[in-house]
Amino acid sequence: MTNSEGPVAGGVVDREAEARRSLAGAKRVVIKIGTNTITRQKDAPSRVSAGPADDRGGIDVEYLHRVAAEIADLAREGRQILLVSSGAVGMGARELGLDRKPKDTRTKQACAAIGQPLLMEEYRKAFTVYGLTAAQLLVTRDAWDNRAAYLNLRSTVEALLERRVIPVFNENDSVETAEMAFGDNDPLSAYVASKIDAELLVILSDVESLYDADPRSHPGARAIPYVRELAPDILAAAGGRGTEFSTGGMKTKLIAVSIARDAGCRVVIAHGRSPRVISRILGGEAAGTLFDATSELRNRERWIKNTRSQGTILVDDGALAAMRARNSLLPRGVTGVEGRFERGAVVSVNGVARVLTSLSSAELMELMGKRSDQRGGRSESGSSKVVARPDDTVFIDG
Repeated sequence: MTNSEGPVAGGVVDREAEARRSLAGAKRVVIKIGTNTITRQKDAPSRVSAGPADDRGGIDVEYLHRVAAEIADLAREGRQILLVSSGAVGMGARELGLDRKPKDTRTKQACAAIGQPLLMEEYRKAFTVYGLTAAQLLVTRDAWDNRAAYLNLRSTVEALLERRVIPVFNENDSVETAEMAFGDNDPLSAYVASKIDAELLVILSDVESLYDADPRSHPGARAIPYVRELAPDILAAAGGRGTEFSTGGMKTKLIAVSIARDAGCRVVIAHGRSPRVISRILGGEAAGTLFDATSELRNRERWIKNTRSQGTILVDDGALAAMRARNSLLPRGVTGVEGRFERGAVVSVNGVARVLTSLSSAELMELMGKRSDQRGGRSESGSSKVVARPDDTVFIDG
């Protein structure tokens, strides 16, 4: 693996050690707890909540209390902690006596409606013991894609954090549609970390770290402690999905890593059952795999990059080169328009960029290819019409 870097001779700083030490200064931390972590471990002598008679995998209450105690310690240090928790659908499924995660949308939504209040009640009870209050935030993709809704959600989260409340996020599975869904809580945790300006995302899973091969089928697989760039060999190391009641696998975690890194947010994937793993990570200990951050995009740029495209604008090579040189996209460079969208929509440009467009698809169809000195190529005030300005443009091709 080319991305795992250790100490280098000649006085060059050990990047991993430096990156891990910097985690001690992280004030705002998002913690994602996966289904396989939050549910009772097989053969573990643990008190369980809301499981069927055979006790297969209900929520592990004792584990939640250990997490709550650790978070309370971190809150006393002045850190702001946000949780993204899986488990609602599985909890509802087990409450109904199902032996596997439902695949049809209706049953999944019913299980989510049953399981979510049970899950939050366990969080509420666990945090209350340690003097903390938990707040439930159920979201779908449109809460992030609509900028007004996103800003309102962000304001709510800031108000909760100011009052030392622990926000607990989950996808609103009971009302989601295919268009509204994140599909997995790993990407959701990255959206939370990115758009709430967290410095660290900790993804707690049932694996110790990222490996250079799937350790379930390759006994000789080696752990990768530090990743500086998401190179092809790192992406190829991702395995498949987990158990019946989990949704994602390492692939969705690497998607989350990619989103969070754009925000200047480091990510650690670690085993959620390792004792006091969150505190150890924040203490600089070499636990799990640490993914270093890229150069930070501004909040507005992150929102544009991670918002679903409402359509596509096709442009010629000259227009694309001008955009890369931080110039505005003008109608004369547009060669085609796909889809229907209004002004202020986020749209794709040639599949390599996303822009916040100043013109609707109908206006673009009328103006495309026209220069500003042509009839209809200028606005009523006489200034050139602009499709997108540099501040509203983000390239996504590297």
